[in-house]
Amino acid sequence: MRSSSSAPPRSAFTPAERRVIDRLATPDAVQHYLNRLTYNTEPPPGGPMLRTFRSVVATGSAHCLEAALTAAVILEQHGYPPTVMSIESEDGLDHVIFVYRAMTGWGSVAMSRDPGLYGRKPVFRSLRDMTLTYFEPFIDTSGRIQAYGMVDLNVLGRYDWRLSAGNVWKVERLLFEIPHRAIRSSDARVERLRRRYFTFRRTYPGVKPVAFYDQRTWTEIPAKFRRADRTGRKGQTSRRQSR
Repeated sequence: MRSSSSAPPRSAFTPAERRVIDRLATPDAVQHYLNRLTYNTEPPPGGPMLRTFRSVVATGSAHCLEAALTAAVILEQHGYPPTVMSIESEDGLDHVIFVYRAMTGWGSVAMSRDPGLYGRKPVFRSLRDMTLTYFEPFIDTSGRIQAYGMVDLNVLGRYDWRLSAGNVWKVERLLFEIPHRAIRSSDARVERLRRRYFTFRRTYPGVKPVAFYDQRTWTEIPAKFRRADRTGRKGQTSRRQSR
């Protein structure tokens, strides 16, 4: 880790923002904080939005990119570079996560509507290895990871992606423009995973699939998904017994 010379001084933050920053000094602490926010589904009439750390703290809600920016602002104050990674999907519903490198490897902090797309422990030798752990949880009705790319948000220079009161669409444009590395996968594998996803949805309407994923490298996920995990595990046992 090394501090960013572009990080705002503490005086730039409100007292409430400073309390959040002081309380959340590690990626795990930030993940715990994000897990308790409301997911921003950007409902009408407001339309799409891309808010900064300041607005996330004020509203208590975020979507995946807003959460990644929030993690970047908080952890930048503790010496982490403000690096985020874009994970591209073939259906255009991409995922963005905050990424960092520790002595033990790469890790991430993230927020999502899906339990498998939250953070990862810092145990990966490469970003590609970490991205591959998102592949299976990404499969739903249309999702499929195609590529990933990382960028240090300091490349935006004086653009205020940290504390602006408005939408920061330049960040989204940057993520579209950065180079991405391809993730190749078998059509047969994806079809098998998608059939499994549809089977789960038919069996457990309204429940997020959790239990059949390898969670050993996952960080903490919200309690609502842990409850779903218990439901899924019971259901899986029932299906095996009923064959």
